[in-house]
Amino acid sequence: MAKTRVYSNGYFYNLSYEIINPKCEKTILVLHGWGANKELMKQAFEKPLNDFKQIYLDLPGFGNSSIDAPMDSYIYAKVVEDFLITIEQKADYLMGHSFGGKVATIMCQNTSFQGLILLSSAGVVLPKSFKVRSKIILFKILKNLPYGDFWRKFFISKDAQGMSEVMYETFKKVVNENLENEFQKLKNPILIFWGNEDKATPLKSGAIIHSLAQKGKFFALDGDHFFFLKHAGFISEKIHEEFFKND
Repeated sequence: MAKTRVYSNGYFYNLSYEIINPKCEKTILVLHGWGANKELMKQAFEKPLNDFKQIYLDLPGFGNSSIDAPMDSYIYAKVVEDFLITIEQKADYLMGHSFGGKVATIMCQNTSFQGLILLSSAGVVLPKSFKVRSKIILFKILKNLPYGDFWRKFFISKDAQGMSEVMYETFKKVVNENLENEFQKLKNPILIFWGNEDKATPLKSGAIIHSLAQKGKFFALDGDHFFFLKHAGFISEKIHEEFFKND
């Protein structure tokens, strides 16, 4: 594990990262999802992708990386771009799970990559159910009553529980970002993998991304939001088939 100090968007970030197989020719940057860290992604992909130089990063506010002010996904993408410049590395491919997929998609708008791999990516905002909409309305009523802060613990999303104030404000910024326009603009090959039983980012979201992507291939696999932990071998095979088929 290594650490570097990155200046981006007016702030300094102390970022924790690890580079595996530094002598390999092709480089893949792997970004974790909300609430996770680089170790989870390394656990899944270090061995299956052993012919890649692999860069694993704790995004700001997660793992061992710092955060000082609320961020949205576009700021995260800029920080990661500046991180690569700081450590003097160039990624050929990007892989992102959930929130990390959204950050990777934004990065692909600004920089040339040879391919993008999305694992149950965030970025598609589906209509909220009647139950969820009712819960939001009730919370808005209760929070304006005496002891309004008391009710927050009953209504706050599981993804936001136990967060610092900075991370909670960050969560509120990123949770409803709609990246459909960004998915549609992607020109490079995209591999989209999803868990059939995913409730955090439903399978329908993957189908929408697939319909928007110009060069996307979609694979629905058995499992929940963390399906990739048991399908890393299959995902690696498809990465090699798609991106090295002419080698």
